[in-house]
Amino acid sequence: MLRVLILGGIGDAVELAAKVANIPGIEAIASLAGRTRKPANLVGNVRIGGFGGVSGLVSYLREMQIDILIDATHPFANQISENAAAATQEIGIPRLMVIRPAWEKLADDCWIEVENNFAAAAVLANQAKRVFLTIGRQEIATFAHLQEIWFLMRMIDPPNSDVIVPPGLILCDRGPFTLENEQEILLKYNIDTIVSKNSGGSATYPKIIAARKLGIKVVMVNRPPIPPGEQVPDVDSACKWLFNKLDIL
Repeated sequence: MLRVLILGGIGDAVELAAKVANIPGIEAIASLAGRTRKPANLVGNVRIGGFGGVSGLVSYLREMQIDILIDATHPFANQISENAAAATQEIGIPRLMVIRPAWEKLADDCWIEVENNFAAAAVLANQAKRVFLTIGRQEIATFAHLQEIWFLMRMIDPPNSDVIVPPGLILCDRGPFTLENEQEILLKYNIDTIVSKNSGGSATYPKIIAARKLGIKVVMVNRPPIPPGEQVPDVDSACKWLFNKLDIL
């Protein structure tokens, strides 16, 4: 029996674990970071919570006798990806990254591409009045000093009580979102700028299409660097990679 640890964000990791469960000879464990308070659609063998850095992950891999690690975390979860690279190298087991393709700017898009949220906040100063902030709840305090801007802040869970929140309205909702829904939000709240991470995938892309149709600018936060290693673009490709490993290991 091949034991596979799948590190995730909620979407790709759980989907991959469910599909892997149907491959004979493989036992999969999906590990979620636990940032979403009430993750949906949890099925199969799932653990929630961190590992305690590289050393904690190494201990877990050894204790659970993991044969393969698949990193299906969010494109912006660069710390756990770095930890996974270091831990699997130390133990000497294969590692695969599932990295969905980034969104690409089209001719009608009005994007301002930046390297991080601090740069995004700097761009907004004196250039925006009503902003749709769609970066989740972890880093909204980065924008709290922009008191002259009104923010519509969408996230799955509300921020912790000790977080300094920018002026505006918090909207708790979970994707996928429709184009109709996103256009309605942009018009209802008179949004002139969107701030988004370039997460890729289809679940939150309709806001980018809506911005394109309405001529609204998007401050797009580019992805952080990823560690070197084998990678595939989607869950199905990861399943094929695993199936091939069965013949090798």
